[in-house]
Amino acid sequence: MFRIKEFAKPKLKNVVVVEGLPGIGSVGKIAVDFMIESLDAEKLLEICSDGFPNSVFVNEENLVDMPKVELFYKKFKHEDFIFVTGDVQPVDERACYEFCNLILDIFEKYGGKEIVTLGGIGLPKILKIPKVYCSGNDKSIIKRYAHKKMNRKIFGTVGPIIGVTGLLVGLAGERDIPAIIVLAQTFSHPAYLGVSGAKEILSIFNDKFGLKMSLGKLGKEIKDIEKEIRLRRQVNARYEKKNAGYLGKEVSEGATYIG
Repeated sequence: MFRIKEFAKPKLKNVVVVEGLPGIGSVGKIAVDFMIESLDAEKLLEICSDGFPNSVFVNEENLVDMPKVELFYKKFKHEDFIFVTGDVQPVDERACYEFCNLILDIFEKYGGKEIVTLGGIGLPKILKIPKVYCSGNDKSIIKRYAHKKMNRKIFGTVGPIIGVTGLLVGLAGERDIPAIIVLAQTFSHPAYLGVSGAKEILSIFNDKFGLKMSLGKLGKEIKDIEKEIRLRRQVNARYEKKNAGYLGKEVSEGATYIG
């Protein structure tokens, strides 16, 4: 089901896997793509699959690209990172389970330490300063990621967390792998990109890991990321529409979430 192209065979230690695939506001994808760009991460793997949408993208050279997920890595003194980004999410439940288990196999191959998944909480309005929430499969990892900008009281704020962002954390728990979900509020309109929410998440990562990313560059670099996302928005919108029945329940702020 998966076609994997390997670009490097690095020796990594204390690996933190950070996932950000298309979802509400593309918050997770924006944040992960910015980290890859800012930290000069190198490509590790490229994954294509029969479980991805049955379509192709036309690139700037007027040639077609298959939908794919890419993994990048970056080595640091105390821990290393693997970033998971891509054009699409798996198209259905079975494909999502199989894809998440593949990512967990890769995690174990490289001696992973923990997993962080990123996404958005959809709201019916635009917020100047979005709130960030977290959940996880173990109380200890939530405690380790405690931050003044992170709200741990997420119960009642979201319904089911659909897609790789949620399922990867759940399946990680079955393998006794610590994993945390970090979600930023964003406007749920299909054409809206959650740059503000992504910036709040990136700020937390800067503090947690001392990454020293210049968030002032986000506005400039986001133009390239935005162009790529908009080119692929039609395919991703099909995924969101298909899963519309699984959106998080309405609460006082009108919050919903999809993976």
